[in-house]
Amino acid sequence: MMERIDIMAKWKGVFPAVTTKLTKDGEIDLQATKNSIDRLIKAGVSGVIVLPMLGENASMSISDREQIIRGAVEVVAGRVPVLSGLAEVTLESAKANAKLYESFGAQGLMVFPSLGYKTDVRETASWYKNIAGASSLPIMIYNNPIAYGVDCTVEVLKHFVDTPEIVCVKEESGDIRRVTDLYVEFGDRFSVFCGVDDLIVESSALGVTGWVSGMTNVWPTECVELFNLCAQNKYAEARELYQVLTPSFHLDTHVKLVQYIKLGEHLVYGAPEWTRAPRLPLIGDEREFVVSTVKKAIDALAKRGKKAA
Repeated sequence: MMERIDIMAKWKGVFPAVTTKLTKDGEIDLQATKNSIDRLIKAGVSGVIVLPMLGENASMSISDREQIIRGAVEVVAGRVPVLSGLAEVTLESAKANAKLYESFGAQGLMVFPSLGYKTDVRETASWYKNIAGASSLPIMIYNNPIAYGVDCTVEVLKHFVDTPEIVCVKEESGDIRRVTDLYVEFGDRFSVFCGVDDLIVESSALGVTGWVSGMTNVWPTECVELFNLCAQNKYAEARELYQVLTPSFHLDTHVKLVQYIKLGEHLVYGAPEWTRAPRLPLIGDEREFVVSTVKKAIDALAKRGKKAA
C-alpha cells in the first residue's frame, strides 16, 4: 500500500497529453516529438502522457508506439513520470500491450475503456481490473463518456478500492459535481485529475490534484502558472488568466481537438501541424476560426506580459 501512496504523491500537477509530431507524409517525427516534450518539462509540467487520444494512439502501429515511448523516456531522463495511453479493443491486446509498454520504459498507463464496445458497470470493472493485473504499472483511468460512451461512475470505481494498481482518475465526464462525489465516496483513495481544459479552475476549486491538459502543448508556461495559482488559492489572478485562455481551451473539447491543438502549436512555436489520416489538415472557415482564436490569445498574453514587466 505504501508503494501506491508514493506513486500517487508523484502524480500531481500538470500532465500534458502530448501530441505526436508527424511529417507531412504521416511518418513519426521523433525528434520534433522529443523537442516538444523537453519544452514541456522546461516549462514546469509535472509529468507527460504520450499516446493519448490527442497523440493519435489509435492510428499508430506497435513499432510507432515503441518509438514514441522509448523516445519520451530518453528525453525525459527521469525528470518527471512518463505515462502512456493504452487504447485497445480487446482485453487480450490491452493486457499484452500493458506489458509491452512497461518493457519500453513507461512508468504508468492512462487506460481507455474498450474502444470496440460500450461496456456496462460489471464489464467496465472487469476490463480495468484485468488490465491492472497484466503489469506492475500504476493506472490512471481515462473517464471520457462523452467520447467513448462508457462512464466510470462512483459505482464503477467502488470495484477498484482494493486494486492497488489503479491510483488515479482522469475525470472528463463534463459534470463538475462528479469531482465532489468522488471525494465524498472515496476520500483520497484515488488521485483525481481534471481531464478537460475549460473546467480546470472549477475543478481546482473542488480539490483536484492534477490536470491532464491538451492546450498545455501550446502554452505550457501559462498553463502551469494557471494550475499553480489555483493550488495557491489565488483565484482572482487565476480567473484573469483563465479568461484569456478559455476561448482556446474550448478547442480541447471539439471532435477535431487533435488538428486544432496541433495548429495552435504550429502558430505559437512552429511545431509541425500534420496529422495522420483519416484526420486531414484544416481548411477554409474552420481553419480561420482556430487561427483567429489562438492569435487573440497570443496577443492578450503578450499584453499581459508587458503589464507584468
